[in-house]
Amino acid sequence: MHERWYAVYTKPRREKKVAEILSLQNIQNYCPLNRVVRQWSDRKKLVYIPLFTSYVFVRTSDKQLHEVKKIDGVINLVTWLGKPAIIKDEEISTIKQFLSEHTNVQLEKKKVAVDDYVKITDGSLQDQEGNIVGVKNNLILVSLPSLGYVMYVEVERSRVEIVTK
Repeated sequence: MHERWYAVYTKPRREKKVAEILSLQNIQNYCPLNRVVRQWSDRKKLVYIPLFTSYVFVRTSDKQLHEVKKIDGVINLVTWLGKPAIIKDEEISTIKQFLSEHTNVQLEKKKVAVDDYVKITDGSLQDQEGNIVGVKNNLILVSLPSLGYVMYVEVERSRVEIVTK
């Protein structure tokens, strides 16, 4: 049984609950949580909110996908061209690393256009390679093409080199 990462679409605000149910059923899953400081009138508090609204990632075989769709809170699988969208292992790893090193991460949904392929030469994302979607001042957009999302973080231009394929 060859296992791959897939994305499931959940009911609103059910991402953590779906991830918990998946874990109880011994289905490997990942619900990326963003560390965000929220301000109330009397205090500040660090809270963990799902990075991708209504998405949870599951690593399973094609045969187990129908079981995943039966879980309470799961609406459907995310599809691409009529088939369940397969998420690359490298993209899951990039999300995990990105969230472990940064707080208050923001997402921007956009169509990904391939531009320069670069390698980060210094800093917390050193040796990470990817397609640059856009550069504005020191802001570099790191693409996750199979999801159609872009995570962004400030990286100095001097820390990026063009990679020739």
